[in-house]
Amino acid sequence: MKLILTHEVSGLGAAGDVVDVRDGYGRNYLLPRKLATPWTKGAEKDIASIRKAREVREISTLEAAQSVKKQLEGMSVAVPAKAGSGGRLFGAVSSAQIADAVKAAGGPELDRRKIEIPGHIKTTGAYAASVRLHPEVSAKVAFEVVPA
Repeated sequence: MKLILTHEVSGLGAAGDVVDVRDGYGRNYLLPRKLATPWTKGAEKDIASIRKAREVREISTLEAAQSVKKQLEGMSVAVPAKAGSGGRLFGAVSSAQIADAVKAAGGPELDRRKIEIPGHIKTTGAYAASVRLHPEVSAKVAFEVVPA
């Protein structure tokens, strides 16, 4: 099945890429989550606008990505979350909460889709997540989940 990605999918491609995937993966995962649209000759024209929007959101140069990486790795970020006794959270910490906490701590604005969290975070404590800033640059963000 040939699809046009509308969002970045880890291990598959970035927005605007035309990919060939198995039918079940496309029909049951990518299309229902609106991560891709079916490829047609008419949809080929949309690829340019998708790529243009992606370029606006991305960090364009390697040097800029390196400077953002230095800034992120030197920060201490506190993510507030509702917690019960024993430090167990009501729910889990999401990538959007991490992006908001980085911005509140004086860091750059991050796209939540580029933040990769290792597993589900359901207790208070110190954690690390990786952020894909550029195809060649990835940064580690250390953060602490604190009870709100």
